[in-house]
Amino acid sequence: MSKQPRIAVGLSQLPSTIDAFAEAAEVARSGLGGSADLCFAFVGGQHLAELDAALLEIRARLDPAAMVGCGAAGVVGPGREVEDGPAAVVWAAELPGAEIETFEVRGEPGADPELMEGLPEPGAPADAVIVLADPRRFPTDGLVRRLGEEQPGTPVLGGLASAALDSAVCLIRDGEGTDAGAVGCALRGVDVTPCVSQGASPVGPEIAITEAEGNTIHELAFKPALERVSEIVAGLGPDERRQAAAGMLVGIVIDENRPEHERGDFLVRPIVGADRESGAIVVGEGVRVGQTLRLHVRDGASADADLRDALGLQSDALGEAGAAGALMFTCNGRGRRMFDLPDHDADAFEDALAAPVGGFFCAGEIGPVGGRNFLHGFTATMAIFAAG
Repeated sequence: MSKQPRIAVGLSQLPSTIDAFAEAAEVARSGLGGSADLCFAFVGGQHLAELDAALLEIRARLDPAAMVGCGAAGVVGPGREVEDGPAAVVWAAELPGAEIETFEVRGEPGADPELMEGLPEPGAPADAVIVLADPRRFPTDGLVRRLGEEQPGTPVLGGLASAALDSAVCLIRDGEGTDAGAVGCALRGVDVTPCVSQGASPVGPEIAITEAEGNTIHELAFKPALERVSEIVAGLGPDERRQAAAGMLVGIVIDENRPEHERGDFLVRPIVGADRESGAIVVGEGVRVGQTLRLHVRDGASADADLRDALGLQSDALGEAGAAGALMFTCNGRGRRMFDLPDHDADAFEDALAAPVGGFFCAGEIGPVGGRNFLHGFTATMAIFAAG
């Protein structure tokens, strides 16, 4: 009988960097049967000044064959979220039979993604690619597009680092800090399922885009877009109108071939502008004539429902074998800012899948919607590793 994947996560809030990572790494080590095939390190801002010491503690206890990580403004552990103060998370996995390729990518802001250097070697498609990137010095959206071209059908998951030292975001590859724009790992021979909760609920009917250019929608169903949106909002119930007043979003259908579109079939983006004179609206994504759109709203209640629905579907799909564990990349606009209580996303994961989870609060999250990979905001994105 072949060995099964095993994942363990340690979280520490000790103020000393050495003590914190010694504790987190030891907790992770105690949950494994031996050394780790893969580690992720999420380093709170207070510990970045002593990064080398933190990584030494991980290497001494787990001797990982591959390791990546980044600075984090807040971290996620099993059933817990630390949004401020000292924080250290060590995520460790035994992945029997897996092929793990770490990489670091360099590229200038605004540069052609084709000029990026250091992407995973071409060859057999990966089962999943995990990416951690610098949100200020690196064109992550271009990297996500290029990975989609070079690894068609492969889910790309991850997040933008959210803690910096001396104005430079810290990224980690194979146990050392790096000034690259992005780091990551390509996983082969591993059963990884993506789960993306965009934290929004659809309202009103689906409607077709009938005139558009770039990310500007001029007409919806042959009426000025702003007029059509106003009509839809006027027809909503009181609670939905209240949510819409707090911030209206649009959901764009990714796969038009599906006969029906449910919550996870829409790419959710904000409405970022409107022109009352022309009736056009501007959204945070390029659109085209013929696409289907549905309005969405977001608040704590809708985000909670969306996450629990998404996790419930994953639990059903995994069956009795369940999950070995997961990486979680959750937006730094979630947590107590969205839910008014601590540990929300970590608790929801534990309730649904009862497996160890580790991750961090991101400045942007990466994950697939409708089979295509995107850079998001306000999402909780997870890479779930099957137990069987």
